[in-house]
Amino acid sequence: MSAVPLDPALPISEVGEFPLIAAITEIFEQGESVLVGPGDDAAVVRIRNGHIVVSTDLLVEGRHFRRDWVPAVDVGARAAAQNLSDINAMGGVAHSLTIGLAAPSDLTVGWVLDFTRGFAAECAKVGASVVGGDVTASNQLTIAVTVIGGCTVAPVLRSGAEPGDVVALCGRQGWSAGGLAVLARGFRSPRVLVEAYRRPEPPYDAGRIAAEAGASAMIDVSDGLVADAGHIARASGVSIDLVAESFEVAEPLHAVGAALGMDPLQFVLGGGEDHSLLATFGADETLPAGWRIVGRVTEPGMDGPTVTVDGAPYEGSGGWTHF
Repeated sequence: MSAVPLDPALPISEVGEFPLIAAITEIFEQGESVLVGPGDDAAVVRIRNGHIVVSTDLLVEGRHFRRDWVPAVDVGARAAAQNLSDINAMGGVAHSLTIGLAAPSDLTVGWVLDFTRGFAAECAKVGASVVGGDVTASNQLTIAVTVIGGCTVAPVLRSGAEPGDVVALCGRQGWSAGGLAVLARGFRSPRVLVEAYRRPEPPYDAGRIAAEAGASAMIDVSDGLVADAGHIARASGVSIDLVAESFEVAEPLHAVGAALGMDPLQFVLGGGEDHSLLATFGADETLPAGWRIVGRVTEPGMDGPTVTVDGAPYEGSGGWTHF
């Protein structure tokens, strides 16, 4: 039975929990991995073979997004993308997600349903289903997402890089950081960068293909390229040297860099939230299409695992931190 249509202008406090959940649930389609979807005490999903991989993320208004900068539909897409990308970075494919929404009582039904539509559209790109969740009242808008996926080969960890490996990147990098810099200064152009911040385009499937091609370590670039390279370096007990001239710096980043008096390469090296993939491969491995070599893995030095750019410490932004 279809849910009774809700007035999008109404605050959610006037609608009630269960009518809102019913309206949200109607938007989500269920895939073949789902045995029991929303509506029971828990969902039941299945995986035909391989390994189960799980990740959880939180988004807090004012910390991870601003409603005056990002429309609801794009907040939904971003929330889904950052979780789907975590599974991608393990070499897997997501199939199921749950959402928790804690919202102020004056948040409108329309905002919630637009958020839901954006989330659903992003999940559809990989064939993943939303199988459950919860809503509650809160003074601050907070979104919690858990994603479940599967790897048909051994998951690719951060800890597998070895000296002699090459470091490679897949996906656009620095665009979201450029868009954030534009928005933070009260502008809305270049529009292509603002849109990249509002709705990232992770290279879905690239993680699975890299795993099958023998990637030794891999990470989703969400905190910043140098920062996330550091996660691989420390987990693997190695050092990583990135080569500045190997990175593609898009023309819009040059334009923003010139306007703000910044080296546009800072957006690439320090920026996150494009959800590109950074991985290491054996020097003799053939890289899959779409990947480009951007550095090398070396033995750790006297100071232990480090990340350098052209052999020198990186002096730019250290990337995103959650505290």
